[in-house]
Amino acid sequence: MPLADVRAVVGRIAANIEQVIEGKADVVRLGLAVLLAEGHLLIEDVPGVGKTKFAKALARSIDCSVRRVQFTPDLLPSDLTGVSVYNSDERDFEFKPGPVFANLVVGDEINRASPKTQSALLECMEERQVTVDGETYRLESPFLVLATQNPIDMEGTYPLPEAQRDRFTARISMGYPDRNAEIAMLAEHAAVDPLDTLQPVSDATQVRALIAAVRTVHVSDAVKAYAVDLAEATRRAPEVRLGASPRATLQLIRAAKAWAALDGRDYVLPDDPQQLLVPVLAHRLIITAEAHVAGRTAADVLHRIARSTPIPQDGQAGGPTPSPAAQAAPVWSR
Repeated sequence: MPLADVRAVVGRIAANIEQVIEGKADVVRLGLAVLLAEGHLLIEDVPGVGKTKFAKALARSIDCSVRRVQFTPDLLPSDLTGVSVYNSDERDFEFKPGPVFANLVVGDEINRASPKTQSALLECMEERQVTVDGETYRLESPFLVLATQNPIDMEGTYPLPEAQRDRFTARISMGYPDRNAEIAMLAEHAAVDPLDTLQPVSDATQVRALIAAVRTVHVSDAVKAYAVDLAEATRRAPEVRLGASPRATLQLIRAAKAWAALDGRDYVLPDDPQQLLVPVLAHRLIITAEAHVAGRTAADVLHRIARSTPIPQDGQAGGPTPSPAAQAAPVWSR
């Protein structure tokens, strides 16, 4: 699929989702960027602001396999990955796939399950496969885990393991709607749930084509070095106990490529990773106790890093010959 078509197709999906989630265009855009970056999305906020509704709207906008999992304290790892059961007719064990064998896996309130159950997602989220009883089963593309969680200071929640947080490409917060959007919601959603009439506007085949198109977006050596500089700055920051991993840097670049494609560009600007810095990196950082006491957050640290890290300047780029569209852009963006 040409990159010129990516923006149009994604625009249709976004418009479909916004029939359900009003006044949250930036959240919808980021969610679709994560989908095109072959990542996973974590939606964290207080109850009642539309986390699960957004996840369902995205799932219903794409005609593909969707499974929803309600995470509870008694959920077992095998409830997610599947289990081998004995088939008396064939006198052998038969694998019964779990809900992770779907294109879109909606995990509701993921941090209400125990860490043991949460860790069952580690292999499938990173390697897109599941291993049960020594047998490995591949997961079909596209594969997106779209999880919601309540803040960890709420009753009955567990903090996600660091290894699992690192596998989520981005974390977003829905936030409360503005006044006009909330009034419109009361007028339109009080009698009929818009999810009931939402129809898909894309399918798994088209999403795979979108993902393939995003892979072709060019990233210059200067922009790659800039992304590494941002990640290294989190590792040196005095307020940070655990900085961004190399996986985080890779996912920052993948998300930046998707962000550029959504703007109709086939090249990444330094502005792209800079705009995505907080949603992609903040949930991975562990702040020191002293920073917590001082009231500093991971987002505060990342904003300071974004201001202090030098941006690639004109004439610093190199690498392969850019496309005609990229040649029209400033030299440093190529």
